[in-house]
Amino acid sequence: MSENQEKKVHGIVAEYESVDSLLDACRRVRDAGYKKTDAYTPFPVHGIDKALGIKPTHLPWIVLVCGLTGTATALLMQIWMNAIDYPYIISGKPFISLPAFIPVAFELTVLFASFGAFFGMWALNGLPRFSNPMFTDPRFDRVTDDRFFLYVDSKDPRFDEGSVQQLFNETGGQHIQSVIDDDSSSKIPKPIFAIWGLIVAFSVIPLLIVLKMRVTNSSSPRFHVFYDMDFSPAKDAQQGSTLFADGRAMRPDVPGTVARGEVGQDMNFLTGIDMEELDRVDSPRAERLINTHLNPLVPQDPDGNDDDEATSPEVSAQAEAAQEPSVMDTTPWLKENPLDVDRELLALGQQYFGIYCSVCHGLNGGGNGLVNRRARKILAQSWIPPSSLHQESLYEDKYPDGKLFNTISNGIRKMPGYASQIKARDRWAIVAYVRALQMSQNASIDLVPQDRREEILERQREVEQKLEEQAEAERKAEEERAKRAGK
Repeated sequence: MSENQEKKVHGIVAEYESVDSLLDACRRVRDAGYKKTDAYTPFPVHGIDKALGIKPTHLPWIVLVCGLTGTATALLMQIWMNAIDYPYIISGKPFISLPAFIPVAFELTVLFASFGAFFGMWALNGLPRFSNPMFTDPRFDRVTDDRFFLYVDSKDPRFDEGSVQQLFNETGGQHIQSVIDDDSSSKIPKPIFAIWGLIVAFSVIPLLIVLKMRVTNSSSPRFHVFYDMDFSPAKDAQQGSTLFADGRAMRPDVPGTVARGEVGQDMNFLTGIDMEELDRVDSPRAERLINTHLNPLVPQDPDGNDDDEATSPEVSAQAEAAQEPSVMDTTPWLKENPLDVDRELLALGQQYFGIYCSVCHGLNGGGNGLVNRRARKILAQSWIPPSSLHQESLYEDKYPDGKLFNTISNGIRKMPGYASQIKARDRWAIVAYVRALQMSQNASIDLVPQDRREEILERQREVEQKLEEQAEAERKAEEERAKRAGK
């Protein structure tokens, strides 16, 4: 055979009639020292990889690396979105909440691992290939039917055409023949590149549009393919509604119902009212309150004016409009928190305040919660801003702890009541934390323990320095803009 013909030999293939004969031939070829071999069968054959001496593939490692990349991508993406780009409080969860990130991390892990398996298989198998010399043999068609084939590649270091044919003869191989390379090109056709280029180009367009929208302003309204949460009815909970006669968008708790597990407890603790004093000044109302909490199934007065009148925001609003003292003002509220206020209770109050209150009132209680800021940003005309907890009318001397507890329990104006969601002890913890927030806004360094003063003063100096640096940077930037505008 000439040198030119030898270059055209792709390998040697032999045909076998049974699985046992194929496996025996594979072992003989492996023991002879041949490495670049392959077997073709109509169905999976257990143990054929070991018989051929094929080493474990690197594909699992590729899949592992791609999966870990997907996990890291998902976590970093969510951290950037939730904690840096758009920090939005959701039910008091921290901005970086790993349990909440698990679903997205799982999905991207599976996605990246799938891509790794798919493209890894392509790379390890030398794909894409648009032709295979094995397909030029008409007998090879029976590999999908009832025949088994063993192949030795000409690229094997020990390859010798005569030696391979002799080995196949010794193993009982049939129809032993050389596989000749065909003339088809191994290059990827240009139309394929053109199609891939178009797909990549079109996939980049949405990304460019999003990037442009992030750095530009427009006076025209956005075009919504899918409406976002700004248009969801969920954000209208604090707004007026025409669905109900009282204009409230959310329904107050059903009169006469109490939170599960809190029946029979101390009435002062459950209502925030000094019941002894109430019994002295308004005995019928005290009796109705007791019946409501101790035995909710007891029918109330037919006029319906039971304890609901003490907590109804509508009653307060009407009384205020008429410039008359409301029931809320004349109720003998508890002036002090019935719980011992300690570090543990304040931590509990901070937790529940962050979950239920901070989204509207803000983490510092100033009424600057993200819900309020977002509502103002989208110009919600009917939005009722939440109150700042630092206004003097809500301080302890004018707004007793019991009254604040009642407001949290039953709501006021458009604020819903949380008695059905938060236990009484946790509501009192929120009251304690609100008082701590109010005190923090007017606290002096003299109220701080001596061993902590220097630390706080140092932090104060650092903050002041950063604010000065920020102001200086903004001033220089403004001067630069003015210079460019003058040119």
